[in-house]
Amino acid sequence: MPDALPGCSSMPRRRNRKAVDRSRFRKYAEVAEHFFEAGKASMGLEYWTAAGVLFVHSAIAYADALCILQAGVRSAGDDHEDAVALIEELIAGGDERTGAVNQLRRIVEIKTRVSYLGELFSQADARALERKLERFRSWAKSLLER
Repeated sequence: MPDALPGCSSMPRRRNRKAVDRSRFRKYAEVAEHFFEAGKASMGLEYWTAAGVLFVHSAIAYADALCILQAGVRSAGDDHEDAVALIEELIAGGDERTGAVNQLRRIVEIKTRVSYLGELFSQADARALERKLERFRSWAKSLLER
């Protein structure tokens, strides 16, 4: 086996997971939809930052719903990139999945900016995030409604 890259472990990082009864995926999807609708309402009130936070949480809840349906687990760590990695691990697919996961990854990257850096979202920022969520949400719902 080749040597690991400097500073990298040869063992993959164990993602934090929590077992969840598969029947609960619908509850997580419902929560995701509530966050989505609340984000849309915040857009109407021109609360761009609130909308951004709600859109991020909607995406994460949809990711949890998918993982629960597929394998009875959800990401349990503080690092939401773990949710992205878990989807990549558990959900098979081609280009459509790759595109959806890329949208989720971009949404999660934005979370730090919205939640922790004290930046306010502009209308353009919130609309761009909403579009990313709508793409991911559409894909997620197509799998959850099968």
